[in-house]
Amino acid sequence: MVDSTFNVERVRSQFPSLSRTLDGKQAIYFDGPAGSQVPSSVVDRISECMLHHNANRSGRFVTSREVDEIMNHCHQVLCDFVGAASPESIAFGPNMTSLTLQFSRALSQEWRPGDRILVSSLDHDANFTPWVLAAKDVGAEVKVIRIRNSDATLDLASLDELLNERTRLVAVTAASNAVGSLTPIREIAKRVHSVGAELFVDAVHMAPHKSMDVTDWNCDYLVCSAYKFFGPHIGALYGRKDRMQSLIPYKLRPAPDSLPGRWMTGTQNHACIAGAAAAVDYIASLSPIPADHQNRRERLIDAMSIISNYETELISKLIEGLLSIPRLKVFGITDPNRMSERAPTVSFQVAGATSIEVAQRLGDQGVFAWHGNYYALPLTESLGTEPAGMVRLGCMHYNTLEEVERTLDLLRTMS
Repeated sequence: MVDSTFNVERVRSQFPSLSRTLDGKQAIYFDGPAGSQVPSSVVDRISECMLHHNANRSGRFVTSREVDEIMNHCHQVLCDFVGAASPESIAFGPNMTSLTLQFSRALSQEWRPGDRILVSSLDHDANFTPWVLAAKDVGAEVKVIRIRNSDATLDLASLDELLNERTRLVAVTAASNAVGSLTPIREIAKRVHSVGAELFVDAVHMAPHKSMDVTDWNCDYLVCSAYKFFGPHIGALYGRKDRMQSLIPYKLRPAPDSLPGRWMTGTQNHACIAGAAAAVDYIASLSPIPADHQNRRERLIDAMSIISNYETELISKLIEGLLSIPRLKVFGITDPNRMSERAPTVSFQVAGATSIEVAQRLGDQGVFAWHGNYYALPLTESLGTEPAGMVRLGCMHYNTLEEVERTLDLLRTMS
């Protein structure tokens, strides 16, 4: 049953975009994996910062001091969000892709010819190609961890086969942005660290659905993007504090050498970083326990548990319905007893139609769904879905069972 403490209509009332209609029909936003909708509180916070706290940092005047305070607060909020020990371990940037490309340049300075870098077939290309390019620059070899095509999950046996004493970095996703498969990050970290390598985690797709805990997982680095968890287009990078201090970033000479500033090149988008923190606080507000009874981290864990329970109900109904439609093939985990191993995102193909054709027909009826490969090219190449692509539906906590049923009804008319 859906968690009784979760009120989806109260949630929806905070997202102005959800009131949109097309041809008299309520729009259905199942495009969340490509970017979530944004609550009013986040927009208000960005606006407030731009209107009243618009200055650069480290000045000797009031608005500059306010920005310093805002940024310090934001580092703490994102620290709580990912479960880190220190806000100095959090750096902000324009997006996950840019942060990963930048960070790969710095990390690869420590690699040597013959070193081994592992990437995975389950990943978005942003956690694949940056490492391939960085390895090529220094003469390190790259090996690809396979997936199990039957359920589109990471093959840990393949990881074990590839790990050796020459391995320097393993880059994996926490949750597939294409098929929703979760990866056991804590277990992977144990195996990676046993050979002296480091673990870089792409948590972009997990962030709006499940609690992240870099301390418990014992990963070395993690990235996520606020526009996937109800915020603006801002990326965040976590790194172990000792490594963030010892690694040499590409930065300008006047930029600080201290953390976290040494990893934040140029003038940052202060207002949108404040919006990212507001998005985290929005999630924490979904906990029914008052703020004065729990700290932010505890409220986030509580809220994420509620979100996960509700979204599991949605995705279970959606997958059950998809499996009943003739000529439709679902990729990834479909066993109802394994819903805890996936995020609420599913991709499928309809026989005789390309993904863009199906997405167009859904879009014409007010159902927003993505087509193609969603930049998860390593995965779609492994699954053999190129070039036709797949159709992706992603449930968020602001979606409803009624929206699931309406979408399934539309898909039944196409089969």
